[in-house]
Amino acid sequence: MKHYGRFYIDGEWVEATGSRTFELVDPTSESPFATIALGRAEDVDRAVAAARRALPAFSSTSKNERIELFENIIDVYSSRSAELAAAVAEEMGSPISSTVQVSGALAHFKQAIVTLRDYEFERRIENSIVRREPIGVCGLISPWNWPIQTPATKVAYALAAGCTVVLKPSEYSPTSALMLAGILHEAGVPKGVFNLINGDGPVVGSALCKHPDVDFVSFTGSTRAGILVAEAAAPTVKRVAQELGGKSANIILPDADIAAAARWNVERGMFNAGQSCHSPSRILIQRGQLEQLLDHICVAAAKIRIGDPRSAETTMGPVVNKAQFERVQGYIQTGIDEGARLVCGGVGRPENIERGYFVRPTVFADVTPDMTIAREEIFGPVLSVISYETDEEAVRIANGTPYGLGGYLFTSSAEKAWSVGRRMQAGRIFLNGAAGTPAAPMGGYKQSGNGREMGVFGLEEYLEIKSMFGFSELAA
Repeated sequence: MKHYGRFYIDGEWVEATGSRTFELVDPTSESPFATIALGRAEDVDRAVAAARRALPAFSSTSKNERIELFENIIDVYSSRSAELAAAVAEEMGSPISSTVQVSGALAHFKQAIVTLRDYEFERRIENSIVRREPIGVCGLISPWNWPIQTPATKVAYALAAGCTVVLKPSEYSPTSALMLAGILHEAGVPKGVFNLINGDGPVVGSALCKHPDVDFVSFTGSTRAGILVAEAAAPTVKRVAQELGGKSANIILPDADIAAAARWNVERGMFNAGQSCHSPSRILIQRGQLEQLLDHICVAAAKIRIGDPRSAETTMGPVVNKAQFERVQGYIQTGIDEGARLVCGGVGRPENIERGYFVRPTVFADVTPDMTIAREEIFGPVLSVISYETDEEAVRIANGTPYGLGGYLFTSSAEKAWSVGRRMQAGRIFLNGAAGTPAAPMGGYKQSGNGREMGVFGLEEYLEIKSMFGFSELAA
């Protein structure tokens, strides 16, 4: 069994200072396949010091120099896409047929070039010059459900801004992030600009957030953990940007193509075994159209191909680990106990699967907004169908949670699309299954976080603003 005992610090692979380890388990077989070293505060100190030493030189590089670096990263990354897909399948069960886990990361490196090429770091406002400068050393903390795309997104815009970074991937799915470190090394990222430490939240994550030489923390994960990150960062008054939990609603208006809405919602809601904070896990349908929608949902759910994520035929793999499997099973049972109607799926593994953390694609109807499965983020392939009478009630239900990450809407009316879409309280609203773009910002309202990632807005999270008065005359 392989052991990953080293961290990437100051351009080299170095041994961890401590002896704690963590076992990685393949969620398909439930068998251990590797161990990793878990870092300590001393490892964080080494990585932050390396990033601090590298900052003056890297922050002074030109846009063209950084663009050239990204072009190298893209070339090396592209050559290792198959390896990355295999690593993600092994560490967290995402099927290789679902290429977005790997291609999404590549898209953000490409978008960073586009954004950087067009971005002006200085502008004149009356008698001042306003500069945007790299904020400094950045602590990046990424989740297990998007183990390569989320780190790549954070790294891309941090480096585009001229910052240096220390990355802590999730201890549950770190192998693809370790591969990313190798890719960045091969692409010629200068020593100390990128550093990686494996570890858990209470030790490594906390040390990053508290560290006085870390200027900014970007965190993606649960709302509960996000609160801890903010508390840890508060004494040093560093900026924190967070993408947290979600309980996104898909409002299907009466004039929508119900069959298309049902197909899309099952595909998007069950994608990644439902382990996505943007998952449209609440489906809102007018009461008189409920049974029609459920018929289409059952047909779409039956087409999901569950199995080994390494098979090109598989469209849904297992959830990430035993704890998550038990958590999802508990929510399904709670839905039954609270009186929701089980339309398909249910507790236990899918038929003919005896091993692995596989969850049955599950849909509940007759769900009320006060039920647990309608209020809490399940992070599994579980959808709740809620009925409404009027458009106003649908919007009220959609907005009636502490979250506001994503929102979805199906209608054939442009007028209703604008009216309802503007009233939905979420950072991203998608109409009729429209695709997103890495150029547009991603982030949430309310307890789904603060700050934005991707494109110009993502770049500016890593920049500080300086107003300079009287300098415009000299520049002239």
